[in-house]
Amino acid sequence: MFLLFLTLRFSLCVFLSLQIPLFMFKFPRATSIFALILFTFLMDLGAGDSYTTANSGDNIPKTPSSSSVYEILLLIQSDDLTLKVQAAREIRRLTKTSKRYRRYFSNAVKSLVHMLHSNSFESKEAALLALLNLAVKDERNKISIINAGALGPIICFLQSEKSTLQDHATASLLTLSASSVTKPIISASCVIPRLVDVLRQGSSQAKVDAVMALYNLATYQGNLNLILQTEPIHYIIDLLKSCKKSSKAAEKCMSLIESLVCYEEGRTAVTSEEGGVLAVVEVLESGSLQSREHAVGALLAMCQSDRCKYRETILKEGVIPGLLELTVQGTPKSQTKAQTLLRLLRDTPYPNSELEPDTLENIVSNIICQIDGDEQLGKTKDMLAEMVQISMEQSLRHLQQRALICTPADLSISSSKES
Repeated sequence: MFLLFLTLRFSLCVFLSLQIPLFMFKFPRATSIFALILFTFLMDLGAGDSYTTANSGDNIPKTPSSSSVYEILLLIQSDDLTLKVQAAREIRRLTKTSKRYRRYFSNAVKSLVHMLHSNSFESKEAALLALLNLAVKDERNKISIINAGALGPIICFLQSEKSTLQDHATASLLTLSASSVTKPIISASCVIPRLVDVLRQGSSQAKVDAVMALYNLATYQGNLNLILQTEPIHYIIDLLKSCKKSSKAAEKCMSLIESLVCYEEGRTAVTSEEGGVLAVVEVLESGSLQSREHAVGALLAMCQSDRCKYRETILKEGVIPGLLELTVQGTPKSQTKAQTLLRLLRDTPYPNSELEPDTLENIVSNIICQIDGDEQLGKTKDMLAEMVQISMEQSLRHLQQRALICTPADLSISSSKES
Protein backbone atom coordinates (compact mmCIF):
# COMPACT_ATOMS: atom_id res chain seq x y z
CA MET A 1 0.00 0.00 0.00
CA PHE A 2 2.81 2.35 0.93
CA LEU A 3 4.67 1.54 -2.31
CA LEU A 4 1.49 2.26 -4.27
CA PHE A 5 1.16 5.64 -2.57
CA LEU A 6 4.78 6.58 -3.44
CA THR A 7 4.26 5.47 -7.06
CA LEU A 8 1.13 7.59 -7.43
CA ARG A 9 2.80 10.65 -5.89
CA PHE A 10 5.86 10.25 -8.16
CA SER A 11 3.62 9.94 -11.24
CA LEU A 12 1.69 13.05 -10.26
CA CYS A 13 4.91 15.02 -9.80
CA VAL A 14 6.17 13.94 -13.25
CA PHE A 15 2.87 14.92 -14.87
CA LEU A 16 2.79 18.32 -13.19
CA SER A 17 6.43 19.02 -14.06
CA LEU A 18 5.49 18.65 -17.73
CA GLN A 19 2.31 20.73 -17.52
CA ILE A 20 3.45 23.63 -15.26
CA PRO A 21 5.72 25.38 -17.85
CA LEU A 22 2.85 25.46 -20.37
CA PHE A 23 0.48 26.79 -17.68
CA MET A 24 2.98 29.49 -16.62
CA PHE A 25 3.39 30.61 -20.23
CA LYS A 26 -0.36 30.94 -20.80
CA PHE A 27 -1.32 32.41 -17.36
CA PRO A 28 1.69 34.22 -15.88
CA ARG A 29 -0.33 36.26 -13.32
CA ALA A 30 -1.90 33.14 -11.82
CA THR A 31 1.44 31.35 -11.41
CA SER A 32 2.12 32.27 -7.76
CA ILE A 33 -1.36 31.26 -6.61
CA PHE A 34 -1.18 27.98 -8.57
CA ALA A 35 2.24 27.23 -7.09
CA LEU A 36 0.90 27.83 -3.61
CA ILE A 37 -2.07 25.51 -4.20
CA LEU A 38 0.20 22.88 -5.69
CA PHE A 39 2.67 23.11 -2.82
CA THR A 40 -0.09 22.79 -0.23
CA PHE A 41 -1.58 19.85 -2.10
CA LEU A 42 1.72 18.00 -2.20
CA MET A 43 2.34 18.76 1.47
CA ASP A 44 -1.05 17.32 2.34
CA LEU A 45 -0.27 14.22 0.31
CA GLY A 46 2.92 13.80 2.28
CA ALA A 47 1.31 14.58 5.60
CA GLY A 48 1.69 10.93 6.51
CA ASP A 49 5.46 11.45 6.64
CA SER A 50 5.11 13.80 9.61
CA TYR A 51 3.40 11.20 11.74
CA THR A 52 4.99 8.50 13.84
CA THR A 53 3.30 5.45 15.33
CA ALA A 54 3.41 5.22 19.11
CA ASN A 55 3.38 1.99 21.09
CA SER A 56 -0.36 2.35 21.53
CA GLY A 57 -0.87 2.46 17.76
CA ASP A 58 -2.04 6.11 17.69
CA ASN A 59 -0.65 8.56 15.15
CA ILE A 60 1.11 11.51 16.88
CA PRO A 61 2.32 14.51 14.82
CA LYS A 62 6.02 15.35 15.12
CA THR A 63 5.49 19.03 14.37
CA PRO A 64 2.49 21.36 14.61
CA SER A 65 0.94 21.29 11.12
CA SER A 66 4.07 21.77 9.04
CA SER A 67 2.00 22.13 5.85
CA SER A 68 0.22 25.20 7.25
CA VAL A 69 3.56 26.74 8.31
CA TYR A 70 4.95 26.44 4.78
CA GLU A 71 1.72 27.74 3.32
CA ILE A 72 1.84 30.85 5.53
CA LEU A 73 5.50 31.44 4.73
CA LEU A 74 4.63 31.36 1.02
CA LEU A 75 1.72 33.75 1.50
CA ILE A 76 3.81 36.28 3.45
CA GLN A 77 6.24 36.42 0.51
CA SER A 78 3.59 36.82 -2.18
CA ASP A 79 2.95 40.03 -4.13
CA ASP A 80 -0.71 40.12 -3.13
CA LEU A 81 -1.07 42.52 -0.17
CA THR A 82 -4.35 40.95 0.95
CA LEU A 83 -2.71 37.54 1.20
CA LYS A 84 0.27 39.03 3.06
CA VAL A 85 -2.03 40.64 5.64
CA GLN A 86 -3.87 37.36 6.15
CA ALA A 87 -0.56 35.55 6.62
CA ALA A 88 0.70 38.16 9.10
CA ARG A 89 -2.48 37.84 11.15
CA GLU A 90 -2.11 34.08 11.15
CA ILE A 91 1.52 34.37 12.29
CA ARG A 92 0.39 36.66 15.10
CA ARG A 93 -2.26 34.15 16.17
CA LEU A 94 0.02 31.13 16.11
CA THR A 95 2.96 32.81 17.87
CA LYS A 96 0.90 34.37 20.65
CA THR A 97 1.63 31.58 23.13
CA SER A 98 3.88 29.15 21.25
CA LYS A 99 7.67 29.34 21.48
CA ARG A 100 7.88 26.61 18.82
CA TYR A 101 5.91 28.64 16.30
CA ARG A 102 8.13 31.68 17.01
CA ARG A 103 11.03 29.58 15.83
CA TYR A 104 9.17 28.22 12.80
CA PHE A 105 8.19 31.71 11.61
CA SER A 106 11.56 33.38 12.21
CA ASN A 107 12.05 33.26 8.43
CA ALA A 108 9.08 35.60 8.03
CA VAL A 109 10.79 38.52 9.81
CA LYS A 110 12.15 40.24 6.69
CA SER A 111 8.83 40.09 4.87
CA LEU A 112 6.99 41.43 7.92
CA VAL A 113 9.46 44.30 8.30
CA HIS A 114 8.99 45.13 4.62
CA MET A 115 5.23 45.37 5.28
CA LEU A 116 5.87 48.11 7.88
CA HIS A 117 6.75 50.44 4.98
CA SER A 118 3.43 49.85 3.24
CA ASN A 119 0.93 52.66 2.75
CA SER A 120 -1.82 50.41 4.06
CA PHE A 121 -2.74 50.81 7.74
CA GLU A 122 -3.98 47.20 7.85
CA SER A 123 -0.65 45.98 6.51
CA LYS A 124 1.36 47.99 9.05
CA GLU A 125 -0.79 46.89 11.98
CA ALA A 126 -0.85 43.21 11.02
CA ALA A 127 2.93 43.12 10.49
CA LEU A 128 3.69 45.03 13.69
CA LEU A 129 1.54 42.73 15.83
CA ALA A 130 3.11 39.65 14.23
CA LEU A 131 6.62 41.00 14.91
CA LEU A 132 5.64 41.82 18.49
CA ASN A 133 4.60 38.23 19.16
CA LEU A 134 7.67 36.86 17.39
CA ALA A 135 9.92 38.93 19.69
CA VAL A 136 8.32 37.82 22.96
CA LYS A 137 10.77 35.64 24.93
CA ASP A 138 12.85 34.99 21.81
CA GLU A 139 16.27 36.63 21.85
CA ARG A 140 17.18 35.58 18.31
CA ASN A 141 14.00 37.02 16.86
CA LYS A 142 14.53 40.31 18.70
CA ILE A 143 17.96 40.66 17.12
CA SER A 144 16.68 39.59 13.69
CA ILE A 145 13.87 42.17 13.83
CA ILE A 146 16.31 44.98 14.68
CA ASN A 147 18.83 43.84 12.04
CA ALA A 148 16.07 43.69 9.42
CA GLY A 149 15.46 47.42 9.84
CA ALA A 150 12.25 47.45 11.90
CA LEU A 151 13.41 50.08 14.37
CA GLY A 152 12.99 53.08 12.03
CA PRO A 153 9.33 52.56 11.15
CA ILE A 154 8.44 51.47 14.70
CA ILE A 155 9.84 54.72 16.13
CA CYS A 156 7.92 56.69 13.49
CA PHE A 157 4.72 54.93 14.59
CA LEU A 158 5.16 56.48 18.06
CA GLN A 159 4.02 59.74 16.48
CA SER A 160 1.26 58.19 14.38
CA GLU A 161 -2.17 59.78 14.34
CA LYS A 162 -3.54 56.28 14.72
CA SER A 163 -3.55 55.63 18.47
CA THR A 164 -3.65 51.86 17.99
CA LEU A 165 -0.48 51.99 15.90
CA GLN A 166 1.21 54.10 18.59
CA ASP A 167 0.15 51.62 21.25
CA HIS A 168 1.48 48.63 19.31
CA ALA A 169 4.76 50.44 18.55
CA THR A 170 5.29 51.26 22.24
CA ALA A 171 4.61 47.65 23.22
CA SER A 172 7.07 46.50 20.54
CA LEU A 173 9.81 48.78 21.87
CA LEU A 174 9.15 47.50 25.38
CA THR A 175 9.68 43.93 24.19
CA LEU A 176 12.70 44.69 21.98
CA SER A 177 14.43 46.77 24.69
CA ALA A 178 14.44 43.79 27.06
CA SER A 179 17.45 42.37 25.19
CA SER A 180 20.95 43.34 26.31
CA VAL A 181 22.08 43.03 22.67
CA THR A 182 19.47 45.42 21.26
CA LYS A 183 19.63 48.06 24.03
CA PRO A 184 22.69 49.88 22.59
CA ILE A 185 21.10 50.00 19.12
CA ILE A 186 17.75 51.24 20.42
CA SER A 187 19.49 53.77 22.69
CA ALA A 188 21.37 55.22 19.73
CA SER A 189 18.17 55.73 17.73
CA CYS A 190 16.98 58.81 19.69
CA VAL A 191 13.94 56.88 20.90
CA ILE A 192 14.02 58.18 24.51
CA PRO A 193 12.40 61.58 23.77
CA ARG A 194 9.69 59.82 21.73
CA LEU A 195 8.92 57.48 24.62
CA VAL A 196 8.65 60.44 27.00
CA ASP A 197 6.21 62.02 24.52
CA VAL A 198 4.09 58.87 24.74
CA LEU A 199 4.35 59.07 28.53
CA ARG A 200 3.03 62.61 28.26
CA GLN A 201 0.08 62.16 25.91
CA GLY A 202 -0.36 58.48 25.06
CA SER A 203 -3.15 56.13 26.07
CA SER A 204 -3.10 54.65 29.57
CA GLN A 205 -1.64 51.35 28.35
CA ALA A 206 0.91 53.11 26.12
CA LYS A 207 2.08 55.16 29.12
CA VAL A 208 2.66 52.00 31.13
CA ASP A 209 4.57 50.37 28.25
CA ALA A 210 6.59 53.56 27.71
CA VAL A 211 7.72 53.77 31.34
CA MET A 212 8.66 50.09 31.27
CA ALA A 213 10.66 50.61 28.05
CA LEU A 214 12.42 53.58 29.68
CA TYR A 215 13.16 51.36 32.68
CA ASN A 216 14.78 48.79 30.36
CA LEU A 217 16.85 51.44 28.59
CA ALA A 218 17.87 53.13 31.87
CA THR A 219 20.05 50.14 32.70
CA TYR A 220 22.31 50.90 29.71
CA GLN A 221 25.30 53.12 30.36
CA GLY A 222 24.70 56.83 29.80
CA ASN A 223 20.95 56.58 29.25
CA LEU A 224 19.99 58.00 32.66
CA ASN A 225 21.43 61.36 31.62
CA LEU A 226 19.51 61.22 28.35
CA ILE A 227 16.29 60.36 30.17
CA LEU A 228 16.84 63.15 32.70
CA GLN A 229 17.34 65.69 29.89
CA THR A 230 13.82 64.97 28.62
CA GLU A 231 12.36 66.05 32.02
CA PRO A 232 10.16 62.97 32.47
CA ILE A 233 9.62 63.05 36.25
CA HIS A 234 6.37 65.05 36.09
CA TYR A 235 4.84 62.39 33.80
CA ILE A 236 6.32 59.47 35.78
CA ILE A 237 4.82 60.82 39.02
CA ASP A 238 1.47 61.41 37.28
CA LEU A 239 1.46 57.75 36.22
CA LEU A 240 2.55 56.69 39.70
CA LYS A 241 -0.37 58.59 41.25
CA SER A 242 -2.91 57.02 38.90
CA CYS A 243 -1.80 53.38 38.92
CA LYS A 244 -2.22 50.78 41.63
CA LYS A 245 0.68 51.09 44.08
CA SER A 246 1.30 47.33 44.11
CA SER A 247 1.35 47.06 40.29
CA LYS A 248 4.30 46.34 38.02
CA ALA A 249 3.94 49.82 36.54
CA ALA A 250 4.38 51.39 39.99
CA GLU A 251 7.48 49.27 40.52
CA LYS A 252 9.07 50.48 37.27
CA CYS A 253 8.10 54.11 37.99
CA MET A 254 9.65 53.85 41.44
CA SER A 255 12.81 52.24 40.08
CA LEU A 256 13.22 55.06 37.58
CA ILE A 257 12.67 57.71 40.27
CA GLU A 258 15.22 56.03 42.55
CA SER A 259 17.78 56.17 39.74
CA LEU A 260 16.96 59.76 38.72
CA VAL A 261 17.13 61.23 42.25
CA CYS A 262 20.81 60.36 42.29
CA TYR A 263 21.11 63.57 40.26
CA GLU A 264 20.37 67.03 41.64
CA GLU A 265 18.01 67.77 38.76
CA GLY A 266 16.03 64.64 39.60
CA ARG A 267 15.76 65.49 43.30
CA THR A 268 14.67 69.03 42.50
CA ALA A 269 12.04 67.75 40.05
CA VAL A 270 10.54 65.33 42.59
CA THR A 271 10.32 67.89 45.41
CA SER A 272 9.04 70.61 43.06
CA GLU A 273 6.26 68.38 41.78
CA GLU A 274 3.05 68.78 43.76
CA GLY A 275 2.53 65.57 45.70
CA GLY A 276 5.79 64.15 44.37
CA VAL A 277 7.33 63.09 47.68
CA LEU A 278 3.89 62.01 48.95
CA ALA A 279 3.49 59.67 45.97
CA VAL A 280 6.80 58.03 46.87
CA VAL A 281 5.72 57.70 50.53
CA GLU A 282 2.44 56.08 49.46
CA VAL A 283 4.36 53.45 47.49
CA LEU A 284 6.60 52.92 50.52
CA GLU A 285 3.48 52.19 52.58
CA SER A 286 1.39 50.06 50.21
CA GLY A 287 3.53 49.00 47.26
CA SER A 288 4.97 45.59 46.45
CA LEU A 289 8.10 44.51 48.33
CA GLN A 290 10.29 45.55 45.40
CA SER A 291 8.48 48.88 44.95
CA ARG A 292 8.86 49.67 48.64
CA GLU A 293 12.57 48.95 48.40
CA HIS A 294 12.88 51.43 45.52
CA ALA A 295 10.80 54.01 47.42
CA VAL A 296 12.90 53.91 50.59
CA GLY A 297 16.01 53.94 48.40
CA ALA A 298 14.83 57.11 46.66
CA LEU A 299 14.07 58.91 49.95
CA LEU A 300 17.38 57.78 51.43
CA ALA A 301 19.31 59.04 48.40
CA MET A 302 17.64 62.43 48.76
CA CYS A 303 18.36 62.67 52.48
CA GLN A 304 21.95 61.50 52.12
CA SER A 305 22.62 64.06 49.38
CA ASP A 306 21.52 67.01 51.55
CA ARG A 307 19.94 66.13 54.90
CA CYS A 308 19.14 69.72 55.87
CA LYS A 309 17.40 70.39 52.56
CA TYR A 310 15.20 67.28 52.33
CA ARG A 311 14.65 66.12 55.93
CA GLU A 312 11.64 68.31 56.69
CA THR A 313 10.13 67.70 53.23
CA ILE A 314 10.22 63.95 53.79
CA LEU A 315 9.05 64.10 57.43
CA LYS A 316 5.97 66.22 56.76
CA GLU A 317 4.58 63.62 54.33
CA GLY A 318 4.17 61.12 57.19
CA VAL A 319 6.91 58.69 56.23
CA ILE A 320 7.59 57.31 59.73
CA PRO A 321 4.83 54.62 59.94
CA GLY A 322 5.91 53.12 56.61
CA LEU A 323 9.57 53.16 57.63
CA LEU A 324 8.79 51.46 60.93
CA GLU A 325 6.94 48.71 59.12
CA LEU A 326 9.81 48.25 56.67
CA THR A 327 12.33 47.79 59.50
CA VAL A 328 10.43 44.65 60.44
CA GLN A 329 8.62 43.38 57.35
CA GLY A 330 10.62 44.66 54.37
CA THR A 331 13.29 42.92 52.33
CA PRO A 332 16.77 42.79 53.92
CA LYS A 333 17.82 45.79 51.81
CA SER A 334 14.64 47.68 52.71
CA GLN A 335 15.19 47.06 56.42
CA THR A 336 18.75 48.38 56.29
CA LYS A 337 17.77 51.44 54.23
CA ALA A 338 14.78 52.19 56.47
CA GLN A 339 16.91 52.12 59.62
CA THR A 340 19.54 54.34 58.01
CA LEU A 341 16.88 56.82 56.89
CA LEU A 342 15.33 56.90 60.38
CA ARG A 343 18.72 57.85 61.81
CA LEU A 344 19.05 60.66 59.28
CA LEU A 345 15.55 61.94 59.99
CA ARG A 346 15.99 62.42 63.73
CA ASP A 347 16.94 65.79 65.17
CA THR A 348 20.67 65.04 65.23
CA PRO A 349 22.20 62.54 62.82
CA TYR A 350 25.03 61.73 65.22
CA PRO A 351 24.97 58.73 67.61
CA ASN A 352 23.86 59.27 71.20
CA SER A 353 26.18 58.82 74.17
CA GLU A 354 26.62 55.49 75.91
CA LEU A 355 23.98 56.58 78.45
CA GLU A 356 21.42 56.73 75.62
CA PRO A 357 21.98 53.73 73.31
CA ASP A 358 21.38 54.30 69.58
CA THR A 359 18.47 51.88 69.44
CA LEU A 360 15.66 52.06 66.91
CA GLU A 361 13.22 52.94 69.70
CA ASN A 362 15.35 55.91 70.77
CA ILE A 363 15.69 57.10 67.20
CA VAL A 364 11.94 56.95 66.64
CA SER A 365 11.18 58.55 70.01
CA ASN A 366 13.44 61.43 69.03
CA ILE A 367 11.51 61.85 65.75
CA ILE A 368 8.10 61.57 67.46
CA CYS A 369 8.91 64.59 69.65
CA GLN A 370 9.19 66.71 66.49
CA ILE A 371 6.05 65.54 64.68
CA ASP A 372 3.20 68.01 64.43
CA GLY A 373 -0.42 66.89 64.43
CA ASP A 374 -2.21 64.59 66.88
CA GLU A 375 -3.39 62.17 64.21
CA GLN A 376 0.06 61.58 62.73
CA LEU A 377 1.65 61.40 66.18
CA GLY A 378 -0.88 58.83 67.36
CA LYS A 379 -0.44 56.73 64.22
CA THR A 380 3.33 56.77 64.63
CA LYS A 381 3.16 55.71 68.29
CA ASP A 382 0.77 52.89 67.45
CA MET A 383 3.08 51.80 64.66
CA LEU A 384 6.06 51.80 67.01
CA ALA A 385 4.17 49.65 69.51
CA GLU A 386 3.14 47.26 66.76
CA MET A 387 6.72 47.14 65.46
CA VAL A 388 8.03 46.21 68.92
CA GLN A 389 5.33 43.53 69.26
CA ILE A 390 6.16 42.01 65.86
CA SER A 391 9.86 42.10 66.69
CA MET A 392 9.21 40.25 69.96
CA GLU A 393 7.07 37.65 68.18
CA GLN A 394 9.77 37.07 65.57
CA SER A 395 12.40 36.66 68.30
CA LEU A 396 10.14 34.15 70.11
CA ARG A 397 9.62 32.14 66.91
CA HIS A 398 13.37 32.11 66.33
CA LEU A 399 13.96 30.74 69.85
CA GLN A 400 11.27 28.09 69.31
CA GLN A 401 12.88 27.00 66.04
CA ARG A 402 16.26 26.71 67.74
CA ALA A 403 14.68 24.62 70.49
CA LEU A 404 13.18 22.25 67.91
CA ILE A 405 16.54 21.85 66.15
CA CYS A 406 18.19 20.89 69.43
CA THR A 407 17.55 17.08 69.67
CA PRO A 408 17.58 14.86 72.83
CA ALA A 409 20.87 13.37 71.64
CA ASP A 410 22.40 16.86 71.61
CA LEU A 411 21.17 17.42 75.17
CA SER A 412 22.71 14.18 76.45
CA ILE A 413 26.06 15.02 74.84
CA SER A 414 26.02 18.47 76.42
CA SER A 415 25.15 16.99 79.83
CA SER A 416 28.02 14.48 79.67
CA LYS A 417 30.47 17.21 78.78
CA GLU A 418 29.36 19.34 81.75
CA SER A 419 29.71 16.43 84.16
